[in-house]
Amino acid sequence: MAEESNINSNGEIHEGASSSNHQEQNGTSTIVVEEEKRGKSKEDEKNSTDIMLMVIGTIGAVGNGVSMPLMTILMGQMIDSFGKNQTDVHELVHVVSQVSLKYVYLALGSGVAAFLQVTCWMVTGERQAARIRGLYLKTLLRQDVAFFDTETSTGEVIARMSGDTVLIQDAMGEKLMATFLGGFTIAFIKGWLLTLVMISAIPLLVLSGATMSRLIAKMATVGQAAYSEAAAVVERTVGAIRTFIEISTIPGVREGIFAGFGIGMLMAVSFCSYGLAVWFGGKMVLEKGYTGGEVINVIIAVLTGSMSLGQASPSISAFATGRSAAYKMFETIDRKPKIDAYNTSGRTLDDIRGDIELRDVYFSYPARPDEQIFNGFSLSIPSGTVAALVGQSGSGKSTVISLIERFYDPLAGEVLIDGVNLKEFQLKWIREKIGLVSQEPVLFTSSIKDNISYGKDGATVEEIRSAAELANATKFIDKLPQGLDTMVGEHGTQLSGGQKQRIAIARAILKNPRILLLDEATSALDAESERIVQEALDRIMLNRTTVIVAHRLTTVRNADMIAVIHQGKIVEKGSHAELLEDPDGAYSQLVRLQEIRKESEHETYDNNKSEITGELSRPSSQRWSLKLSRSQGSSRGSSHRSFTLQLGLTTGLSVHDSAPDEPDDYPPAENAPEVPISRLASLNKPEIPVLAAGTVVASVNGAILPIYGVLISKAIKTFFEPPHELRKDSKFWALMFMTLGLATFVLYPIRTYLFSVAGSKLIQRIRSLCFEKVVNMEISWFDEPEHSSGAIGSRLSSDAATVRTLVGDQLATMVQNIATAIIAIVIAFIASWQLAFIILALVPLIGTSGIIQRRFMKGFSADAKKMYEEASQVANDAVGSIRTVASFCAEEKVMQLYRKKCEGPLKTGLRLGLISGVGFGISSLLLFSFYSISFYAGAQLVEGGHTTFSEVFRVFFALTMAAVGVSHSSTFTSDTTKAKAAAASVFSIIDRESKIDPSDESGTMLQDVKGEIELRHVSFKYPSRPDVQVFRDISLAIHSGQTVALVGESGSGKSTVIALLQRFYNPDSGSIKLDGTEIQQLQLKWLRQQMGLVSQEPVLFNDTIRANIAYGKEGEATEAEIIAASELANAHKFISSMQQGYDTAVGERGVQLSGGQKQRVAIARALVKNPKILLLDEATSALDAESERVVQAALDQAMVNRTTVVVAHRLSTIQNADLIAVVKNGVIAEKGRHEALMSIKDGVYASLVALHVSAKTA
Repeated sequence: MAEESNINSNGEIHEGASSSNHQEQNGTSTIVVEEEKRGKSKEDEKNSTDIMLMVIGTIGAVGNGVSMPLMTILMGQMIDSFGKNQTDVHELVHVVSQVSLKYVYLALGSGVAAFLQVTCWMVTGERQAARIRGLYLKTLLRQDVAFFDTETSTGEVIARMSGDTVLIQDAMGEKLMATFLGGFTIAFIKGWLLTLVMISAIPLLVLSGATMSRLIAKMATVGQAAYSEAAAVVERTVGAIRTFIEISTIPGVREGIFAGFGIGMLMAVSFCSYGLAVWFGGKMVLEKGYTGGEVINVIIAVLTGSMSLGQASPSISAFATGRSAAYKMFETIDRKPKIDAYNTSGRTLDDIRGDIELRDVYFSYPARPDEQIFNGFSLSIPSGTVAALVGQSGSGKSTVISLIERFYDPLAGEVLIDGVNLKEFQLKWIREKIGLVSQEPVLFTSSIKDNISYGKDGATVEEIRSAAELANATKFIDKLPQGLDTMVGEHGTQLSGGQKQRIAIARAILKNPRILLLDEATSALDAESERIVQEALDRIMLNRTTVIVAHRLTTVRNADMIAVIHQGKIVEKGSHAELLEDPDGAYSQLVRLQEIRKESEHETYDNNKSEITGELSRPSSQRWSLKLSRSQGSSRGSSHRSFTLQLGLTTGLSVHDSAPDEPDDYPPAENAPEVPISRLASLNKPEIPVLAAGTVVASVNGAILPIYGVLISKAIKTFFEPPHELRKDSKFWALMFMTLGLATFVLYPIRTYLFSVAGSKLIQRIRSLCFEKVVNMEISWFDEPEHSSGAIGSRLSSDAATVRTLVGDQLATMVQNIATAIIAIVIAFIASWQLAFIILALVPLIGTSGIIQRRFMKGFSADAKKMYEEASQVANDAVGSIRTVASFCAEEKVMQLYRKKCEGPLKTGLRLGLISGVGFGISSLLLFSFYSISFYAGAQLVEGGHTTFSEVFRVFFALTMAAVGVSHSSTFTSDTTKAKAAAASVFSIIDRESKIDPSDESGTMLQDVKGEIELRHVSFKYPSRPDVQVFRDISLAIHSGQTVALVGESGSGKSTVIALLQRFYNPDSGSIKLDGTEIQQLQLKWLRQQMGLVSQEPVLFNDTIRANIAYGKEGEATEAEIIAASELANAHKFISSMQQGYDTAVGERGVQLSGGQKQRVAIARALVKNPKILLLDEATSALDAESERVVQAALDQAMVNRTTVVVAHRLSTIQNADLIAVVKNGVIAEKGRHEALMSIKDGVYASLVALHVSAKTA
């Protein structure tokens, strides 16, 4: 206790420090002003550095952009050097040497410019991104809790922060603009008339390019729409998915044709414009005295300028994306919250007593404004007393705590502390006086010491240790190898629930608050930990105002005042003893139920807790509907609403009505082995003729670029011929260019069409195989997060499509590239093998240059994400635990930690910018050096008589065009590793055998089904949670034609009985029999046809009412059967009154129908196959009173002469059942008729009914 007083004294000094309210506020504001001044000067310094970097970067970009147009001048000079000195080879070498030297100077200048552009822009980008990230997080932390409820999610925040925050604008725009202007300026200077003629072809180029982009985008959208239809696996039967898969291949083929036509058109227009330029250039040489070099200079300059426009579009779209991302972030940064964590204005008191009052409070959560939580709620808690709030889940207990913490403001009414409205206090000051311990403690990804120190700024190790001792945490902390320095893992995953809770309590103790809020603070602990932690809590509750939310009986019993809350109103209030005086009161019923629980067998709390949670977080029965749609056509299993929702109040103070959150991102698919290409090829076997034809066409296509290189060299030679030959040959080669253009226009679409057909058929086959496997998987497979409908949908759509690249697109590109390389090398070696060898040795330089530039243009977003992972984790923790951060006023602490984690990545980013700059500079230098060396070597060979001027250019253009073509086309090919991973992911599904397979035809089919059901000594755990025992030893006999109701607390295992009867799972031990035969020996499809399931939330398919009902009989129901089933389900009348009657489309998930109408269609679907057994899983609980009455009448009608199993229904249904079985702790605790069970004194069923009645009258 000495340590406790030490903490208290610290706390008192802290209190006393605010001896003068006025003084404190003045001091605070002075500090704030000084801080702001210091911050501003630092910001100005940073801004001026960044402005300087951007200016230098832009100058570099312009220099880099102009280097290509300048290169065209040198190319013109080089051509003239060769052409004009064909007779004087010594002069040729001399002139070529001079031009080659100019290439070297240009290489150096371009290298420096590229280095400045990339380094300056990447460094400033990194600096600015880091600053914006910090500012974004700081602003997020000041937002009120409502902002996180309604406007943003943790995932979204992290995506924005870890991505390229404001997609770094890398001055590509400036570079391309300089290239464009430079190219056209030089072209006009060198030959304005020829330039004008060439410009006339540009609109055609732009038009064909734009048309291609639009068509491809449109087809991609159509394809994606078809894929997403097909991918909605949970929504479709096998028949429907097959149809959708067939349809989805058509857009894939069309997309291929359009892409082929687009590329063909672009290349055809380019080649034709070359033809025009060669013919008109010849005229200019004859009539205007142009030289051959000037003509080629103009042609290449116009081409360079035009291409820069084409390259600009990705930069423009990236910039637009960056702007929209920035807009969203700055929108958040500029947002002023209603409850501002950084607001330093407001009252502070010299001392705080801790009187709490909620006066006539009206409140609804901002995320659910239509749902009124409090409607004139009032509660007064005097200073130093302990108040306990109990009541059903969702009644508003935790909302009281949120309002006291000022996470939200009431819509009307007041929340007062010491008679002062909470809104008048300085937010940070008042939150420092309140300590919060929640049911699920939130720990940050740091050490135990750091987590506890969140309770108090600058806490010493001694204070932290004494707080841990008070919370009974030192014993387990000392056992850990690193003690207080042990890392707790993400969300505290390295610690048990009890250990986490004790650290959270230590954190609250360290804060030494005047008001303590305990929101089910010991619910996660085992009996022993709970006892010790409860003692610690009792100790720290002394002389503090304490508000406890629905705790164990021990805590509630000791409270000065207990308030029972029901539907936002206080229905009973008083001490434990006072409330027990009314035996029929709501509180008495709760107490009685807890005492019954205590007496039951194996009753350690931890065990019970895990069982309760076990069913609550039951694998989502939405996944069951996938099976049902195939073999039985029924609807979705029940939602996890507590039984107590119908019975008024919660059946036990510690039963929670919320499933734990599922992780946001799913783990990757099983580590499947790599799929050999031969296996994919075998799936493409029927398309072998198509692939063979495609290969031939791709090979011919491969010849286009080398031939284009040859044509350019021929055109260059032509310009230096005598006039009569020039006139004749310029026309001939112009026609050759046009012929090449025409060939391209025809060949490209044929190539892409043939490979698209093969690729699309492969996708279709993979999707069909995959989907057939999916619908036949056992339900437990779907309980794994990586097999959720979303994950499977993505595998069916994107993974299957990615696989196609391995066989379709990649094969086409590979064949074409091989053909291009072989033909180019043959042409070069025929022309001049010596020069061919020299250039081939240098070609890798061009390749390296291209790779470096493309790598840069793609950006380093992946690296940025990786580097900022740790910093993002801090942000992730803070945003995901915003209530804890707000409660402990830990915003500044989070920011300090975030800045610290950003230091390393920022340095790495700056270093990366420098390296990229050097790489990019070298790549530019290599490119121009390549030209210099090639031409100089050519001149030497011409001088030695080994080759001619024409052959030099033939070798040069054939090989460089081939190199450019191969490097460019490889960028169109998807990442091979990605495709291989996708193939492994898809085949891991195809190769897996289902453990409970509905397509398995083996098994017995009984001749005449009576409907006798028996569960004998069944024990069961969900495969996804093997440590949670749902059934220990359950036995139950249900006779033919009987109606049996299963009741019990939420999570007791009622719906699990239905899942086992349908054989969604097999029991771990024991047996389930139908008419004396074990259900595992029966044919699964036949078994499910004997059962009709109606669930709380019916799943209807996006089809007509007729089709939805017919699904119940595998789509084979006659019109008469459909109408008969509808009449029996009370649905015929409303269906007939609709305009389209049975042909009315129900919309996605049945949205066009009301809840009651959907439920009746689901009942008709269950009845159309005339099942002998009817399973009703909370079938009317989600309906309003009128709909419930109609649906209940339909169910009563349907239950006649059928064996019916009803899960926890409204009282009316339970009362009329032939047998009621109460499921508790994995066994049947009580069974009998309503009257018999009511007569058992203090029985579980009797208590549930009494609770229901008291809640109704409240």
